[in-house]
Amino acid sequence: MTDSLLTTRVGRAGIITLNRPNALNALDLDMIRSMTSTLRDWANDDEIYLVVVRGAGERALCAGGDIAELYKDENLGKVFFNEEYELNHLIANYPKPYVALMKGIVLGGGVGISSHGSHRIVTDSTRLGMPEVGIGFAPDAGGSFVLAQSADRLGRHLAYTAIHVGAAEAIDLGFADYFVPEQKLDPLVEALAESGNIAEIDNFAAETGESFPGVRDEMVDVYSADSVEETLARLDKASADKDDTYWAAHAASKIRAASPLSLKVTELLLDRASVGTLGDALTTEYWMALNMRAYGDFVEGVRAQIVEKDRNPKWKYTDLKDVDPKVVVSILDQRGNNGPEF
Repeated sequence: MTDSLLTTRVGRAGIITLNRPNALNALDLDMIRSMTSTLRDWANDDEIYLVVVRGAGERALCAGGDIAELYKDENLGKVFFNEEYELNHLIANYPKPYVALMKGIVLGGGVGISSHGSHRIVTDSTRLGMPEVGIGFAPDAGGSFVLAQSADRLGRHLAYTAIHVGAAEAIDLGFADYFVPEQKLDPLVEALAESGNIAEIDNFAAETGESFPGVRDEMVDVYSADSVEETLARLDKASADKDDTYWAAHAASKIRAASPLSLKVTELLLDRASVGTLGDALTTEYWMALNMRAYGDFVEGVRAQIVEKDRNPKWKYTDLKDVDPKVVVSILDQRGNNGPEF
């Protein structure tokens, strides 16, 4: 084990705690390897009835992968993404109940280690998102699959805007199953550990408020558009007589700030994930992840948003209409000889 990933047995539960609170529990390669090893061991352990995954500190389950490390080491991606996506696939097919406590920030790779689980719990402080287009990347860690399956195509709201949502929306869009008030999380874990019975969750779960209150129907119309360009046009129309705080105006501004290349790659990625399996999506995401770096926007996005923090990325394309469709296809389809199949 590593200090950044803590594992313990409590009663009939195996508990995994991501332990990098100062980094919002961002995943590094050691954490991914330790988590994979632990889950494989516990899968065959008759004394472990279920697994609970949580984050240390008050702020996050997991804010994603440690992309600053990927920025510094161009060779790390092949190993990191392969092993991260292997872990995501393991979680999705885990033979025992896998309970993810999605407290606080849950982004990108944090979605990968939670939303593929069998029992996904959000709470008062949950802020879930897929922020990849803002750093010149596209949804990964199986996120493209979850987004593509979201009701009424509203996963595209998260995918195109990088906006974070709360508990009600996370459940509505298929990222989570239950809402448990924050003060009840520790008693829930105690009950699960004592009984080993996953049905304990029902005794602690509560109703959430309305998802996208007051605007969901309008959002469904907007995101029924079959391209990012048409989505943006509908957002502009929906916000024509509104101020900048209106949901559609905010969404449009976020899309315009994102990498145009990332947006078009994301559009195609979700189109494909809507008709494939999680394994198919992870395999496509692996090659996307490697190829996006080669096209430059990922490196530039991480530089601008994470490393130098000037918030002023210089994207490869300045507008959606300028993006070469052949480049978009090649980012998903250009594959080497020794890549993984999930």
